Amino acid sequence: MGLTTCRNAGLQKRQRGVSRRGETAVLTVLLVVVTGSAPAGEAASAEHRHMQLVGHHDLQHRGAYQPVIQQQGGRWIAYIGHHAGSAINPLTGKVETNGTSIVDVTDPARPRYLHHLPGSAGAQMVQTCRGAELPVNDDRTYLLRSNGNESQQLWDVTEPMQPRLVSTPLSGGHATHKNWWDCKSGIAYLVYDGRQRGWRTGRLLWVMDLGDPARPELVRRFGLPGHEPDSPSAVAPPGAHEATLSPDGDRLFIAYGTGSHGVMQIVDVATLLGCRPGCPASPTARELLAPQIGRLHMPRFWGGHTAWPIMAIEVPEQSGFVGATPRDFVVLVSESFADRCLEDGHDMVFLVDVTDPAVPFPVANYQVAETSGDFCKRGGRFGAHSTNWSYHPRFYRRMIFISYFNAGVRAVDVRDPFHPVEAGYYIPAGAAIQTNNVELDGRGLIYLVDRDGAGLHIVTLTGPALKVLE
Repeated sequence: MGLTTCRNAGLQKRQRGVSRRGETAVLTVLLVVVTGSAPAGEAASAEHRHMQLVGHHDLQHRGAYQPVIQQQGGRWIAYIGHHAGSAINPLTGKVETNGTSIVDVTDPARPRYLHHLPGSAGAQMVQTCRGAELPVNDDRTYLLRSNGNESQQLWDVTEPMQPRLVSTPLSGGHATHKNWWDCKSGIAYLVYDGRQRGWRTGRLLWVMDLGDPARPELVRRFGLPGHEPDSPSAVAPPGAHEATLSPDGDRLFIAYGTGSHGVMQIVDVATLLGCRPGCPASPTARELLAPQIGRLHMPRFWGGHTAWPIMAIEVPEQSGFVGATPRDFVVLVSESFADRCLEDGHDMVFLVDVTDPAVPFPVANYQVAETSGDFCKRGGRFGAHSTNWSYHPRFYRRMIFISYFNAGVRAVDVRDPFHPVEAGYYIPAGAAIQTNNVELDGRGLIYLVDRDGAGLHIVTLTGPALKVLE
C-alpha cells in the first residue's frame, strides 16, 4: 500500500520493515507449473484447519494487493491489483511494470493467466461492475482501478484479454488507495489525493458518479473537519483509508488512520449526496459534519483500515430481551505495519455495535494468539490487515474472512457478534507468507493474495467450518 505502503503521518514514529519472502518460499512458487496449479508439496506443507487448498497461481511473482472475482460470459474472472514493482510477463516475454493480473478461475484447481495490464508504479485497487447493473445498462463489463499514485482509471474488460481504456475519472494527484463502487447507483467512493485542490490530506474521499463509465462526474469531496482547505486546525486528522457501503445503500462507513489514531465515521448517504448538483468545493466544517450520523475515535496505537458492516443480524443470545435483536455491527480492522512485531501493539479486529449509529460501541474483538505459531519470529508482518468486502449471502451474517499477514487467512464465525469464534484458517506454504487481502465468489470459494509475491491461493471451507454456513 503506499501512500503505496498505506502509511500516514501518524505512523512516522513506528519502526518499519519491508517484508521479504525467504528462499524456501521462492523455491516453492517457482515449482508451480505453467497452468498455475499447485504442486503436491504446496498443500502438504501449508498449515490449515477446516480449510483446504483448491488451486494456486504464482501471478508472475508480483506483489498482490486486492482481488475481485467477476462472473462474466459464462466464466469466473479474477482481477488482482498489484503493488509497485516489475516482473517478466511470460505471455509477452517483456518486463512490465506491475498493474492488474487477469486470471480465469472458472476451474479453480487450474487458474489460467489471461492478461497482465501494466500500471504506473502498480495498480493496487480493483473493483468491477457489469454494465447491466449500472445506470448505463449496457452489455459491457467494467474495471475501476487505481493507477499507481497518479490516477483512477475505468477499463472495458468485456474481453478480458483485450482491456480497453474508457476514461480517467481522476488524475493530476500523487496518492491513490482503496475504492468502493456501488454498481446499482453507479456512485463510487474513491480515496485520492486532495492536496491538488487545497485539501489537507493525500487521502481524501472523492465521491464520483460512474453510472456511465465513459462520462464520469464528480459529486463532491468529503473528509473529516480539519481536512477542508480553509480549516483553522493546526493539525489535520488522519486521512481516509477506505469507505464501505451498507447492503441497502443507506449508510457509508469510512475508516480513517489505517494503523494508528483511527476514526470510524458513519455517514447518511442521502444527506451526503443530497447537495447535488451544487455541492460545495470548499465546504465548512459544519457542512462536512452534516451527513455524519456517528463517529468512533480509536487510541493512537490502533487505526481504521476497514469498517465493514454486518447489518440486521439476529443474535440468538439476545432473543429473550424485548427489542434487543436484530442488531447492526461493523467489523473494524486495524492494520499491522512492522515486521517481526516491532510496533506498539497487536493490530486486531473489533466488533462494533452500531445499532444506535449515533453512539458506536465496541463489544468484542478477534485476534490470532501470537504464541499459537510463534508468529513474531517468522518474519514479515503479524497482525490483522482487512476483511472480505463482498456480501455473498452464503457467508453474510455467518462468517467473515480476515487476512492476517504471516498468519494467513482466518475464517471467523460471527453469528453471535458478541462472541466471535475462529472456525478455521489457511496459511500457505512459505518462509514469510504475507496474506494481504481476501475476497469471495458466489460459488463459496475464498481467494487470498500475497503482498510479497507468493501468488493467489484459492481455498474452501471443510468440516465444522463448512457447517457454519448451513
